[in-house]
Amino acid sequence: VGGVSVESINSGGWSMGCTDVVCCVIFVIFILGYIALGTVAWIHGDPRKVVYPTDSHGQFCGQQGTPNANKAILFYFNILQCANPAVLINLQCPTTQLCVSKCPDRFATYLDMQYNYRYNNSYWEYYRQFCKPGFDNPRKSVAQVLRDEDCPSMIVPSRPFLQRCFPDFITRNGTLTVANKTVFKDGLGKTRSVIDLRDAANGITSLLDAKEVGMKIFEDYANSWYWILIGLVITMVVSLAFILLLRFTAGVLLWLIIFGVIAVVGYGIWHCYWEFSTLRGKPHGDGDVTISDIGFQTDFRVYLQLSQTWLIFMISLSVIEAVIIIILIFLRRRVRIAIALLKEGSRAIGYIMSTLFYPIVTFVLLAICIAYWAVTAVFLASSGDAVYKVMSTQDKCMYANLTCDPETFSQTNVTKVCPGSQCTFAFYGGESLYHRYIFVLQLGNLLVFLWLVNFTIALGQCTLAGAFASYYWALRKPQDIPSCPLFSSFSRAVRYHTGSLAFGSLILAVVQMFRIVLEYLDHKLKGAHNAFARFLICCLKCCFWCLEHFIKFMNRNAYIMIAIYGKNFCTSAKDAFFLLMRNVVRVAVLDKVTDFLLFLGKVLISGSVGVLAFFFFTRKIPVIQEEVPSLNYYWVPLLTVIFGSYLIAHGFFNVYAMCVDTLFLCFCEDLERNDGSPLKPFYMSPQLHRILRREQGSKLYAAS
Repeated sequence: VGGVSVESINSGGWSMGCTDVVCCVIFVIFILGYIALGTVAWIHGDPRKVVYPTDSHGQFCGQQGTPNANKAILFYFNILQCANPAVLINLQCPTTQLCVSKCPDRFATYLDMQYNYRYNNSYWEYYRQFCKPGFDNPRKSVAQVLRDEDCPSMIVPSRPFLQRCFPDFITRNGTLTVANKTVFKDGLGKTRSVIDLRDAANGITSLLDAKEVGMKIFEDYANSWYWILIGLVITMVVSLAFILLLRFTAGVLLWLIIFGVIAVVGYGIWHCYWEFSTLRGKPHGDGDVTISDIGFQTDFRVYLQLSQTWLIFMISLSVIEAVIIIILIFLRRRVRIAIALLKEGSRAIGYIMSTLFYPIVTFVLLAICIAYWAVTAVFLASSGDAVYKVMSTQDKCMYANLTCDPETFSQTNVTKVCPGSQCTFAFYGGESLYHRYIFVLQLGNLLVFLWLVNFTIALGQCTLAGAFASYYWALRKPQDIPSCPLFSSFSRAVRYHTGSLAFGSLILAVVQMFRIVLEYLDHKLKGAHNAFARFLICCLKCCFWCLEHFIKFMNRNAYIMIAIYGKNFCTSAKDAFFLLMRNVVRVAVLDKVTDFLLFLGKVLISGSVGVLAFFFFTRKIPVIQEEVPSLNYYWVPLLTVIFGSYLIAHGFFNVYAMCVDTLFLCFCEDLERNDGSPLKPFYMSPQLHRILRREQGSKLYAAS
C-alpha cells in the first residue's frame, strides 16, 4: 500500500532494522559514564555533611561513634557576631561553634558564673557544657578565656532550629522578648537590647514560625493520610470507569463533562457571591478589611473571613466561565468531530486495555531517574575535605576569607593584624582535579538526568503509539490486531529504536538545560540595574520556552512515525512535520479540541473529588461527621487530594491523548496512501471514514 506492504503496515514497518545506531552507542556510553559518576561520587561523598551540622573543627554534631554522638545541636559562642541567618545556616559565622546536647535555657555570663561559683558549684556545672571539651578551670580570667576561646562570654535562652541554637524570641503585647526580658548583659560589661539579638538573627523568627506551620502540616498528614488515600483510590476508580464508559457513550459523557464543568464553575460563582454578600452585609465586621490590611497569615481561614477574598474568587471564576462558553460557541461543530475521534480511540483502548496501566511503568522509571539524580547530587555536594577560612568581624581585614590551618592559626600574626578573627570551618572541598570540577560534574549530572527523563517519556510515547498503530493498521478489527500489542511495541522500541528515542530526547534535554541556565541568570540579575540585560534574558527565556514546546510537539509526532514505519528520527520528524503541514487545519481543530475536552475531563474528575473532600474535611457531611480527623489546616489534605486526583486523572487521560494523536496521524497517512479501492483499501473504521472523509467535512475544514 503506497510503497509499503500490507504486512509491513500491519506490523508498523518494524522490519526496517535498528535506527540511529550511533546515537544509541553514545547513549549507552553516557549511561555507563553516569553510573561511573555516581560510583565516584559515592566513594568521595559523605551525606552526613549535609545532614549533620559541623562545629569549628569540621566534626559532625550527633554523629554516632564520635564524642559528639549525644551532641546533635550546634551552639554559637557569640551569636551577636553573626550578620544574618544565611551566614548561620552556611556555617560562615565569625565565632566559635560547638556541638552541645541541649541549648541554653537561661541568661548567664561568664563573669556571673565566676561570682556565683564561689558559693554554688552547680553554676559552673551548667555553664561548662557550653565550653570547649576538656576545659575545667572556672577561675581562669575572662580575658584569657575569651582570648583562648574556651567559653562563651554569655549564653542566652535558645531553642533548636535546623539543629542549631537560636534565641528563643517571644512577642508579648507587641514587645519582642527573650525569656521575658528585653535587655541582657553581654559578658563584656555592656547591657544589650534583645533587638540586637533580633538584628543578628534577622529572619529567624519567621523561620521558626515556618517550622511551627510545618509541624502542624505534618500532624495533619499523619491524621488524615488514610482519608487522602481513599480519595485518591476513588479518583482512580472514577477515572477508570470514565474511560470504560467513554468507549460506549463518548458523546454523552463528553457533553456531560462540558455542562458539568460549566455547572461546577457556575456554582462556584454563586457561592462566592453569596459569601461576598453575607460578609458585606455584616455591620462593623471583616467585610471592609482588605487583604493588604492583614498581610500574610499562616492560617488561611483568616482570608475566608474577608469579602475581598470572595470577590477575587468570583471574578476569577467568572472569567473562566466566560472563556469556556466562548470557546464552545465557536468550536461546537468541531466538538462533534472530536467526539467521533475519541470514540475511535475508546475502541482502540477497549481492545488494548493494558495500555491504561503503562503509565505505572513510566512512573517507576521516572522515580528511579529522580532518585539516582538526587542521591548523586547529594554525594557530589558532600565530596571533599574540610576547608577552613579566616572569619573576621572587621570589614577591612586583609586575611578575611583566606584558607587557614586551625592547628597553627594561633601561631600566625593574623590575630594581631585582625583582632577577633577566627580560623573557622567553612565548607567541604579540595584542590584535586576531581574537587575543582565538582560544579561541572553537577551540571553533567543534571544534563544526563534530563536526558534520561525525556528518554523515559519518549519510550512511553513510542510504545503506546506502536500499540495503537497496530490497531489502526489492522484491516479487520479486531481479528488482525497482533497478540500482546503493548509488550510487542515496547520490545520493538527498545530493540530497534533506542537510538532514535535518545536522539530526540537529547535535543529536548539540551534546550531544557539552556532554560535552566537562563533561569539562573535571571535570578542573579534580579537585583541588577542593567535593564537591557534583564530584557535580553526575558526575551531569551520566552524564545526557549516556545522552542521547548515546539520540540516536544514535534518529538511526539516523530515517535509516532517511528512506531509506524520504523525510520530514523530525522526522517520521521521530517515526514511528521510535512504530514501535519498538509493537514494543518485538521491538526489545529481536531488535536487541540480533543486536548481541551480531555482537559475538561481531568478538571471535572479532580474537581468533583475535591468538592467531596471539601465537604468531608469541613464536616459538612452529617452521616460521617464523627469520622473526620481533627486537623490544624483542613486545606492541607484537601489540596493534596485535589492535586493527587489531577495527576492520577492526567495519567489515565494521557493514554487517551496519545491514542487520539496516533490515530489522527495514521488517518492522515491513510488518506494520502489509499483511495478506498479494493487494491488500496482504507484502514480506518467505517464510522471514522463517514465523518472525516465526507466532502462536506472537507468543505467545512476549508471554510474554517
